[in-house]
Amino acid sequence: MFLIVAKYLIPKGYRGVTLFPFVLLKYREDLKDIILINHEKIHLRQQVELLIVPFFIWYLLEYIFRLFQYKSANLAYRNISFEREAYANEKNNKYLARRSFFRFIEYVVLHKK
Repeated sequence: MFLIVAKYLIPKGYRGVTLFPFVLLKYREDLKDIILINHEKIHLRQQVELLIVPFFIWYLLEYIFRLFQYKSANLAYRNISFEREAYANEKNNKYLARRSFFRFIEYVVLHKK
Protein backbone atom coordinates (compact mmCIF):
# COMPACT_ATOMS: atom_id res chain seq x y z
CA MET A 1 0.00 0.00 0.00
CA PHE A 2 1.25 3.43 -0.98
CA LEU A 3 -0.30 6.48 0.68
CA ILE A 4 -0.29 9.58 -1.51
CA VAL A 5 -1.66 13.02 -0.73
CA ALA A 6 -3.41 14.18 -3.91
CA LYS A 7 -5.83 16.95 -3.02
CA TYR A 8 -6.92 17.71 -6.57
CA LEU A 9 -7.51 14.08 -7.60
CA ILE A 10 -10.09 13.41 -4.86
CA PRO A 11 -13.70 14.28 -5.78
CA LYS A 12 -15.47 16.93 -3.74
CA GLY A 13 -17.05 15.48 -0.61
CA TYR A 14 -14.58 12.59 -0.30
CA ARG A 15 -11.38 12.24 1.71
CA GLY A 16 -9.81 9.21 0.05
CA VAL A 17 -9.83 6.98 -3.00
CA THR A 18 -8.23 3.57 -3.34
CA LEU A 19 -6.75 2.44 -6.65
CA PHE A 20 -4.71 -0.66 -5.90
CA PRO A 21 -1.96 -0.41 -4.71
CA PHE A 22 -2.40 3.31 -4.03
CA VAL A 23 -4.49 5.09 -1.44
CA LEU A 24 -4.99 8.70 -2.46
CA LEU A 25 -5.81 11.07 0.38
CA LYS A 26 -7.12 14.60 0.12
CA TYR A 27 -5.15 16.23 2.96
CA ARG A 28 -1.79 15.61 4.62
CA GLU A 29 -3.50 15.30 8.03
CA ASP A 30 -5.47 12.33 6.62
CA LEU A 31 -2.23 10.34 6.80
CA LYS A 32 -2.85 10.16 10.57
CA ASP A 33 -6.57 9.33 10.35
CA ILE A 34 -6.53 5.64 11.32
CA ILE A 35 -10.25 5.20 10.66
CA LEU A 36 -9.98 6.57 7.11
CA ILE A 37 -6.85 4.53 6.43
CA ASN A 38 -8.56 1.37 7.71
CA HIS A 39 -11.59 2.11 5.50
CA GLU A 40 -9.30 2.38 2.48
CA LYS A 41 -7.38 -0.78 3.47
CA ILE A 42 -10.69 -2.67 3.39
CA HIS A 43 -11.13 -1.45 -0.19
CA LEU A 44 -7.60 -2.65 -1.02
CA ARG A 45 -8.53 -6.14 0.18
CA GLN A 46 -11.76 -6.09 -1.81
CA GLN A 47 -9.88 -5.02 -4.94
CA VAL A 48 -7.31 -7.81 -4.56
CA GLU A 49 -10.04 -10.42 -4.02
CA LEU A 50 -11.77 -9.42 -7.25
CA LEU A 51 -8.50 -9.05 -9.18
CA ILE A 52 -8.79 -5.25 -9.35
CA VAL A 53 -10.54 -4.59 -12.70
CA PRO A 54 -13.66 -6.67 -11.89
CA PHE A 55 -13.90 -4.74 -8.60
CA PHE A 56 -14.27 -1.44 -10.46
CA ILE A 57 -16.75 -2.92 -12.94
CA TRP A 58 -18.86 -4.32 -10.07
CA TYR A 59 -18.54 -1.05 -8.15
CA LEU A 60 -19.79 1.01 -11.13
CA LEU A 61 -22.63 -1.38 -12.00
CA GLU A 62 -23.78 -1.56 -8.38
CA TYR A 63 -23.62 2.23 -8.10
CA ILE A 64 -25.83 2.59 -11.19
CA PHE A 65 -28.27 0.00 -9.85
CA ARG A 66 -28.40 1.75 -6.45
CA LEU A 67 -28.88 5.11 -8.15
CA PHE A 68 -32.05 3.79 -9.80
CA GLN A 69 -33.06 2.14 -6.53
CA TYR A 70 -32.59 5.16 -4.24
CA LYS A 71 -32.72 8.07 -6.72
CA SER A 72 -29.98 9.76 -4.70
CA ALA A 73 -26.27 9.78 -5.53
CA ASN A 74 -25.30 9.83 -1.85
CA LEU A 75 -27.62 6.96 -0.89
CA ALA A 76 -26.48 5.00 -3.94
CA TYR A 77 -22.83 5.43 -2.93
CA ARG A 78 -23.46 4.59 0.75
CA ASN A 79 -25.32 1.40 -0.21
CA ILE A 80 -22.73 -0.11 -2.54
CA SER A 81 -21.78 -3.40 -0.88
CA PHE A 82 -18.08 -2.48 -0.81
CA GLU A 83 -18.83 0.81 0.94
CA ARG A 84 -21.27 -0.76 3.37
CA GLU A 85 -18.61 -3.26 4.46
CA ALA A 86 -15.92 -0.57 4.74
CA TYR A 87 -18.10 1.87 6.71
CA ALA A 88 -19.42 -0.86 9.01
CA ASN A 89 -15.89 -1.99 9.94
CA GLU A 90 -13.65 1.06 9.55
CA LYS A 91 -13.36 1.61 13.32
CA ASN A 92 -12.23 -1.98 13.94
CA ASN A 93 -8.47 -2.12 13.34
CA LYS A 94 -8.50 -5.91 13.79
CA TYR A 95 -11.20 -6.44 11.16
CA LEU A 96 -8.89 -7.26 8.26
CA ALA A 97 -6.96 -9.81 10.31
CA ARG A 98 -10.20 -11.72 10.96
CA ARG A 99 -12.09 -10.97 7.76
CA SER A 100 -13.08 -13.95 5.61
CA PHE A 101 -12.69 -13.87 1.84
CA PHE A 102 -15.42 -12.15 -0.16
CA ARG A 103 -17.06 -10.83 3.00
CA PHE A 104 -18.52 -7.90 1.06
CA ILE A 105 -21.06 -10.38 -0.43
CA GLU A 106 -22.92 -10.26 2.89
CA TYR A 107 -23.50 -6.54 2.29
CA VAL A 108 -25.13 -6.92 -1.14
CA VAL A 109 -28.58 -7.56 0.37
CA LEU A 110 -31.08 -5.02 -0.91
CA HIS A 111 -32.73 -2.84 1.68
CA LYS A 112 -33.69 0.78 2.23
CA LYS A 113 -31.48 2.92 4.45
